Formats: sequence, structure tokens, C-alpha cells
Amino acid sequence: MLKVPPALKHRSFRLLWLGLMISIAGTQMQVWALFWHIRTLTDQPIALGGVGLARILPVIVFSLWGGALADVANRRQVLFITQSAMALTAAALAVLTWIGHIQLWQIYILTALSAVAVSFDGPARQALVPNLVPTHDLPNAFSMMSIAFQTGAIVGPALSGLVIAYWGQPYTYLINAISFLAVILALIGMGPVHQQVHPGRDAQVSLTAIGEGVRFIWRHPIILSTMILDFFATFFSSANTLMPIVARDVLRVGAVEYGWLSAAQSVGAVAAAMVLSQVNTIRRQGLLFLGSVVLFGVATIVFGMVRYFDAAMLALIVVGAADSVSTIIRNTIRQLQTPDYIRGRMTSVNQIFFMGGPQLGEVEAGAAAQLFGAPFAIISGGVGCLLAVAWIAHRWPQLRAYNGDEPVRAGVPAD
Repeated sequence: MLKVPPALKHRSFRLLWLGLMISIAGTQMQVWALFWHIRTLTDQPIALGGVGLARILPVIVFSLWGGALADVANRRQVLFITQSAMALTAAALAVLTWIGHIQLWQIYILTALSAVAVSFDGPARQALVPNLVPTHDLPNAFSMMSIAFQTGAIVGPALSGLVIAYWGQPYTYLINAISFLAVILALIGMGPVHQQVHPGRDAQVSLTAIGEGVRFIWRHPIILSTMILDFFATFFSSANTLMPIVARDVLRVGAVEYGWLSAAQSVGAVAAAMVLSQVNTIRRQGLLFLGSVVLFGVATIVFGMVRYFDAAMLALIVVGAADSVSTIIRNTIRQLQTPDYIRGRMTSVNQIFFMGGPQLGEVEAGAAAQLFGAPFAIISGGVGCLLAVAWIAHRWPQLRAYNGDEPVRAGVPAD
């Protein structure tokens, strides 16, 4: 019998969780609709890779500042601003598409502006979660956050194909703009949230504060190794932008089937997260993390090899399940091993790795597909992922030995 996950017993977390599930569905609808839109405007794979570049450059430039801000500003108030900004960029996409004059450069600019907001939103949002639940419920909270993300990532892509087919491209962007209201209302409903500041130091956003966060990660090999593996695994195995090409040119299916392909990874991810949400204690977390990334790479290779819709769906479901397990484990490791006063900065550095891998990977996948075709780009990426696991496991043996009940190394030595 399923039990109520402990994290959902806390009202503020429950509100945020429900709001994010709705908002993420809208965001994922827009992400996959955007790929389809670009493929409609041009048949050049490299144009799809350009979306990844438009997303990651602002993150690289602004993410560290976003993390520093999340440690000194009210994280809830930061989210009010960032969620509103992302709603406005989605609305702008809808209007430009409606009037029929949208061009690739406009899509790239609006995507980049949204990514600036994400650079500040991600650290504040992730650092807020440990402020909403007690420490012993944190692993469960991240399982539930994964369920929220992946449920939205099932509904969103599936709806994107249906909305494009029956209503039209502009409505995917409009629905996304409206969906951000769910998080904004949740933030209003939860009220003030307590967060810690660095003991004995003046809170400020500065290069010194950013450097403190970078040094913290460098001195914690468990955190550093998970970030590096996350980057390389997603860099090599990220081929989501190629999905329209795979759907149209390899599997020979239409917009509705494309929507289901886009949602397949999240189907597997939700199933895996649901299983983990029922587990009170997760042990041997290091080996579980490494094993899940290996499965992620193998399933990616299989996806690149298949030529039938059903087989492609199954491979993508396994990809999503493996990615969900690795995401939950690495987020739990990082948050439990990081004091609250520096969580925003830790998260901002992680955001560069977490988003940099897949977004730069999309650029790489687009270039490889341009030269050698989409199947080669996907298969070679899966192989690269497996090589990255082997290197990380050898370079940081303490990750293999990590169990999950090790004592927290609190803080950074004072300068």
C-alpha cells in the first residue's frame, strides 16, 4: 500500500511541489514545441543546436551571481521575480508567432533572456527546498521534486504535439506563460520562509562570496565528482534537440507521436522516482549513482540504433528512469553535504554543470548530426557517457565507497 511521502506533509513544500508540477508541464510543452518550431523553420540540424547555445551562455555568465544572491536575498522573493520574467518571455514568443513574423534570431534572443532568469531561479529554488522540510525528509523531498519535474515533463511534451496539431504553435507558448502563475500563487500561499546566513560575516553579493562557494566545492570531492560526471554524461548523451529529426526522418512519424517520444523519458523517470519515494533509507548511494549513469549511457546507445517507434519509446523510458535515479542521488548528496548559508552558491556552480552538459551537448549533437547523421550522433554520445563513468569512478574512488550516512563536513575554512 502506498504511503503519503513524508515531504508532502509539510504545507509549504506541498504548495511549491504542486505549483512546480503545473509550471514544469508548461515549460516542457514549450521546450519541445520550440524544437518542432525550429525544425519547421529550417531543416538544418545545427539550428536546433543553437537553442542549446542560447540557453547555456547566460547560465555560464549569470549563474554564479544567482547563487550568491540566493544566499543573501530572500529566496522566495527572488523566485517571484524570476518566474514572472519567464512568463513574459513565453508570452512574447506567443505574440510573435501569432503575428506570423517570428524568425530564428528572435527565438534565440527570447530563449537567452529566459535563461538569464533561470540562472537566478535555479539556485534560489533548489536552495529553498531544504528550508521547507527537516533534514531527515530531504531525500524524500528530492524524490518528490523529481516526480514533479518528470510528471510535468510527461504531460508537457505529450500536450505539445496535441496542441500543435489541433490548436497551433502559438498556444504552446501562451499556455506556458499562464502556467507560471501556479508557482507564483504557491509562493504567496506559503508565506515567509526562514533561511540562514553565514555566521559572523556580512551578507553580500561579491566576487569574494562567489569564490567562497567555488572553494567549498573544490574541497569536497564527493560533491565535485558528482558534478563533473553529471556534466560529461549529459554532454555526450544529450540529443533531445535531435528528436524532431529522429521522429520525422528516422522513425517516420508525425507531431502526435513526436509528443509521446518527447515524454517517454519522463515516463521512466516518474516510475523510478515513485519507487524511490517509498524507500525510507537509500544506502550505497555512490555505487547506485554510478550504476544509474551506466544504464543511462547504454539505453542511449540502444535508442540511437533502433528504427521502430515502440522500441524507441522503450529505450527512452529506460533513459529517463536511469537519469531520475542519478538526479535524486546526486541532489541528495550535494544538499546534505552543504550548509544552508552556502547552498545557493553550491547550487549555482552545480547549475553550470547540470545545464552546461546537456545544452552544450545539444550543440555537439547538432554538429555531429550535421556531419554524420542523427543516429551516429546519439550512439557516439552514449559511448562517451560510458567512458566518462569509467574515468570518474577511477579518479574519485571515494564516490564508489559513498554510502549516504557519512558525517557532513560543515562549511569552508575561514580565510
